[in-house]
Amino acid sequence: MAKVKPFRGVRPPRHLVEEVASRPYDVLNSEEARREAEGNEKSLYHIIKPEIDFEPGFDEHHPAVYDKAVENFRMFQEKGWLRQDEKENYYIYAQTMDGRTQYGFVVAAWVPDYMEGRIKKHELTRRDKEEDRMKHVRCNNANIEPVFFAFPDNEALEQLIREVTAGEPEYDFTAPDGFGHTLWVIDDPKQIETVTTEFEKIPALYIADGHHRSAAAALVGNEKAQNNPDHKGDEEYNYFMAVAFPASHLKIIDYNRVVRDLNGLTPAEFLDKLRENFTVEEKGTEIYKPAGLHNFALYVDGKWYSLTAKPGTYNDADPIGVLDVTVSSDLILRDILGITDLRSDKRIDFVGGIRGLKELQDRVDSGEMAMALALYPVTMGQLIDIADSGNIMPPKTTWFEPKLRSGLVIHKLD
Repeated sequence: MAKVKPFRGVRPPRHLVEEVASRPYDVLNSEEARREAEGNEKSLYHIIKPEIDFEPGFDEHHPAVYDKAVENFRMFQEKGWLRQDEKENYYIYAQTMDGRTQYGFVVAAWVPDYMEGRIKKHELTRRDKEEDRMKHVRCNNANIEPVFFAFPDNEALEQLIREVTAGEPEYDFTAPDGFGHTLWVIDDPKQIETVTTEFEKIPALYIADGHHRSAAAALVGNEKAQNNPDHKGDEEYNYFMAVAFPASHLKIIDYNRVVRDLNGLTPAEFLDKLRENFTVEEKGTEIYKPAGLHNFALYVDGKWYSLTAKPGTYNDADPIGVLDVTVSSDLILRDILGITDLRSDKRIDFVGGIRGLKELQDRVDSGEMAMALALYPVTMGQLIDIADSGNIMPPKTTWFEPKLRSGLVIHKLD
C-alpha cells in the first residue's frame, strides 16, 4: 500500500513565487537556463542549474557547481526568498493547459515503496544521470524538485480536491509558456488524515515523469538509512517529494520521430517496403494526424501518408508488443532503416508532440531530416499495464505536458 506523509514545505512567499519558480532542470540546457534567469537573482535556476553562475562552457558536473547550489539554497533562505512552513502540510497543485486542468497532491513518498517496487517504473534510467541528481540531493540535503506520479482514481481524494480547491489558493499564476499553476495548502488536520489514509488504500504509485529524479531521491534516502547507526525509519530522509495525480487527470501526448536518411533507399522504394506491413495511403501536402492506435502519419518527399499496421504485425495480448512505438521501432526503424538503438543512434531524433506536427514537416523540408513519423499517443492505461507487468517501455515513448513547475515547494531531508 502507498505510504505518504505531510511535510514542512520550503517555498517562496506569495509575492515572489513567479520570480522563483522555474521549469524543471532537465527540459532546458545551461545556455537556455542562463537566458531565462538573466536579471533575476531569485530564479530557482541558480539552485537547480547553478552552472549559470559560472562562465559559459564551465563543466556543469564540477564540484564547484554543486557547492554553488548549496550556497545559493542557503542564501535564498537567509534572504527570505524561500521559507519553511511551521507545520507539516500536504498541498494540492493544479496545472492548466489548453483549458484542461489536472490536480495533484504534493506528498512525501516513502523510500521503501520505491526500493521494494510499490512505486512502479516504466522506463530505464541511466546511471550517469542518476548520479548527477544524487549529488544534487546529497549536497543540498533536500529534494529541490518534485517527481511526477500517477495513481488509480480514488473518489474520496477527488472529493477532497473539490473541497480544497473551492477555497483561496496560496499561489495562482500563468508561467511565460502560457500554462497556469495554482497551489493550495492542506493544513486542516482532518483533511491531512484523509490524504494519508486514502493513499494507504492505493496498491501502487506510478512514475509518470522524472525516473532519474525518483531514482536519485530514493537512493539517497536509502543511503542515509544505511549510514545511520541509529536509524529508526521515521526520519525525514525516508521520504522524498512527489506530486501524485489521479490517472484520469493525466493525458500523455505524442512523442514523434525524425530520421536523417532513408538508409540508401529512394522515397518510392521506402514506400514500397512499408507496404509489406502497412496499408499506405497518400494524404497530400496537408498535415495528417494519426487517427487511432496502429495508425501512423509519415512525412517524406514533401507529402503526408497514412500508414495503418496490418493485422498480425502487432500483438494485442502483449503490453509491449501492442505499443505503436514497438511496431514502428521494429517494422520501420529497425527492419527498413537499420536503426537498432534508439538511445544512441545519431541518425534519429525525437520531437515532443507539444511542438506540433508542423515541426516535423519543417525539419524534413529544411533538408536536415529525410522523413518524419508521428505516432498516436500511449494511454495512461497502457502505461499502468506495462508498469504492473514489470516491463519497461521502449525509449522515448511518453511525453507529459505541462511539466511540473519547480520551486513551488521544496522538501528538506532533516
